[in-house]
Amino acid sequence: MALLEVKGIKKRFGKSEILKGIDFDLEKGEVLSIIGSSGSGKTTLLRCINFLEFAENGTITVNGEQIYNGETDNKIKEKDLREKRLHFGLVFQDFNLFPQYNVLQNLTLAPSLLKMGTKEELEAQARQIIKKVGLEEKVDFYPCQLSGGQKQRVAIARALMLNPDILCFDEPTSALDPELTGEVLRVIKSLKDTGSTMIVVTHEMEFARNVSDKVMFMADGVVEEMGDPAQIFDNPQSEKTRAFLANSLEKL
Repeated sequence: MALLEVKGIKKRFGKSEILKGIDFDLEKGEVLSIIGSSGSGKTTLLRCINFLEFAENGTITVNGEQIYNGETDNKIKEKDLREKRLHFGLVFQDFNLFPQYNVLQNLTLAPSLLKMGTKEELEAQARQIIKKVGLEEKVDFYPCQLSGGQKQRVAIARALMLNPDILCFDEPTSALDPELTGEVLRVIKSLKDTGSTMIVVTHEMEFARNVSDKVMFMADGVVEEMGDPAQIFDNPQSEKTRAFLANSLEKL
């Protein structure tokens, strides 16, 4: 049984249909990279999966339990919404750290509010995760004292604190200088090695090729093509996929 099943997701903004019926599934421990041009619907899909937007149609199922039906669940109570979101950890492209809190506090705030452990337990867990992303020496630093790559690693650690079933990344390196991109991608790759299930919206083609189990190419609000990295990058079937990859690889 798939860990995550997404069926028929549709989303409109006004008269614009952004998602036109998205279907995919993901097994536990798999990494799915979503690629495509700006405006193809990648981020909107990720926001629908994380309930930052609500799809008008379609279903989302986690571990065999349907947690969203677009035709009936578009007015979810806040308490239920928080529970649904706990299935997913979301890492934003612009970090979204709390500037008034240090690294340790950024990690412990949400689980403390959710009463997921004592202060001592949560701080011990946070220190372990901070070490996992290579920032144990920065535990008392504030976001303004960190580089962009370090901020993104803190954001990843913060998402891990809630023990999500699925980690989601929205262009995790797009706000970083090229020399800082590698350190973030290495952390994401290390998470794959420990069995994390991940969805990564990315423009890093080499990362998508080398780390993903599945690659989804989106165009104009639909899944234009999906398959393993070798299929998508070495033998794309769609003309749109071929054109996108040719343009993307020219920029490398």
